[in-house]
Amino acid sequence: MHQIGQIFEILMMVAFGFSWPNNIATTLKNKSTKGKSLPFLLLIDTGYLCGIVGKILTLNLVWYVMFFYVLNFIMVTTDICLYFYYYLKEKKQ
Repeated sequence: MHQIGQIFEILMMVAFGFSWPNNIATTLKNKSTKGKSLPFLLLIDTGYLCGIVGKILTLNLVWYVMFFYVLNFIMVTTDICLYFYYYLKEKKQ
């Protein structure tokens, strides 16, 4: 039964994870922060980080579940970095 829970957790992470490559591509295409919410991105990244820490603290280190937490965290962090990059460029203009 524990493995079924992990499968559903992975499905949740995959479902959320599909949106981040699109977000990153949109930011790169538009070269703008318009339509982006930094507090939202930071909240999502904090959630992924809490999920990772929770897995570590409970010693529930199933690699294929952790992989999706880390992957999503990296993608959101990339979007945050792009936000700051384009925000600074916009501010100079």
